[in-house]
Amino acid sequence: MSDRRTEILRAATRVISRRGVRGLRVAELATEAGVSAALIYYHFTDRAGILRETLEFIGERADRYTTEQDPATAGDPRAELSQALLLELQDTPEVRENSTAWGELRASAVFDPELREDLARATHTWVHEIAYLLGQADPTGTAPAHASSAERLTALLEGLSVRWLSGSIPLEHARMLLAEAIEAELPPRGR
Repeated sequence: MSDRRTEILRAATRVISRRGVRGLRVAELATEAGVSAALIYYHFTDRAGILRETLEFIGERADRYTTEQDPATAGDPRAELSQALLLELQDTPEVRENSTAWGELRASAVFDPELREDLARATHTWVHEIAYLLGQADPTGTAPAHASSAERLTALLEGLSVRWLSGSIPLEHARMLLAEAIEAELPPRGR
């Protein structure tokens, strides 16, 4: 991806996280990205294209910061699963921005069928990735059980993220609740 295109997507994520999807204006995005509106239309064709590609960008960025391998978790599927989920709850500008923009895109999808389809695909991919990690951590479980667990964990994570970002609960409490839920979804160690 070109540097300009990446910077436009970073800027779109920032604008969406600050103003919401309805507040995303191409002129403001151009200013935020330091480019012309014409260049934005060249890369993304229309507003729907900006939203679609921003959603993909947010997912790819989350993949990067949630799959950074901690040497202590290497080879431990339970720890890798916990890390992938808990890294979505960290107090860094990138995670705050990503989580806020994801929430704004999700809220807007209620009223926008095209965005709803894109978001459903992104959510399906995320749930599938978590189900795969659950399967690695619990190889005796079934694929449908892992898929159900992944749905519960990702939905819980989204809810906890909104509560944390809105100041309803402290970050450490959100992380503790998620860690307990992960353990509840897996069989006891040594089984």
